[in-house]
Amino acid sequence: MTVLSVNINKIAVLRNSRGGDMPSVMQAAEACLAAGCGGITVHPRPDLRHIRPEDVRALGGLLAGTQAEFNIEGNPFADARGEYPGLLRLCAETSPAQATLVPDGDGQITSDHGFDLKRDGARLKPLVRELKAMGCRVSLFMDADSDDIERVAELGADRIEIYTGPFAEAFALGDWQQALEDCAKAAGRAQAAGLGVNAGHDLNQVNLGPFLRAVPQVDEVSIGHALIGEALYDGLAPTVRNYLAVIAAARS
Repeated sequence: MTVLSVNINKIAVLRNSRGGDMPSVMQAAEACLAAGCGGITVHPRPDLRHIRPEDVRALGGLLAGTQAEFNIEGNPFADARGEYPGLLRLCAETSPAQATLVPDGDGQITSDHGFDLKRDGARLKPLVRELKAMGCRVSLFMDADSDDIERVAELGADRIEIYTGPFAEAFALGDWQQALEDCAKAAGRAQAAGLGVNAGHDLNQVNLGPFLRAVPQVDEVSIGHALIGEALYDGLAPTVRNYLAVIAAARS
């Protein structure tokens, strides 16, 4: 069964816009878990524009007492600065089930491309090894049409996360078969290399079902922006349950 991991960064964006602790990142995570999601995802960045290190630590404590997985995303090359201790330090402090490595720069609004392992593979390999020594499963954010998917296994990582932004954009335009085929091929290549498959970015209740029916190997989907946006209208717990129903229908 594909696990739904809810990315709660947007809760922190709203909180940070006013200051204080409302809406509460912790209460949002608790509501998602109570609704049945299988994991919580956060993507702390050095500029602290949404999820902050203290949130990561608090969530690590919350999830340590549950069956749900904690997934921390981030750029492993981003230097520690100010309150941000660096991705690997946060993982060492909180022991997430999974560390998802993403090549996002400070100037990016959101992640918009996967790794180029011909350029970054040598730098990533010791970091993957360090995270594995901490007990973290390691996933690398990869473009569906990347030539480097098999190389992910050579670096010692466990999974890829297929960047689904191009598929979601094509789906919205009504011409998405090629993008979906690219994702299915990427998943097949990853599995043939002994890797698990995650997926994320701009997946929503409309496009998730078609995606999962075409890419049945997906172990986890990480969904935040669309889910939190839809929850403004329908409520957080009902929206999580709606996503779980979409996943179940696609897998039936």
